[in-house]
Amino acid sequence: LATGYNGVPSGVTHCEVTGCLREEQDVPSGERHELCRGLHAEQNAIIQAALHGVSTRDAVLYCTNLPCIICAKMLINSGVRRVVYLDGYTDPLTEQMLSEAGVVLVRKEERDP
Repeated sequence: LATGYNGVPSGVTHCEVTGCLREEQDVPSGERHELCRGLHAEQNAIIQAALHGVSTRDAVLYCTNLPCIICAKMLINSGVRRVVYLDGYTDPLTEQMLSEAGVVLVRKEERDP
């Protein structure tokens, strides 16, 4: 069991202090992730599991949004087998690769009260 959140790596100055390179370069949302100082929640969850000796093989990931393609590739290689999410960014490649790898996508239609 592990958790993750969007944010910069431990010990690194947050982009709220340094400024956002992607904003400075007018990079549209969802593009050029390598220019971001932060990590996505999915990446942090995988890293935290590894740091604490928790296997992600056959795990279920619960997240707010459909993972981006970078996170999807990490989830595939870390052995996650099901992703449950609330909202979806339109990313056909993410859906295609997860499906091809046998990862089940479950979109939860409503939030619990």
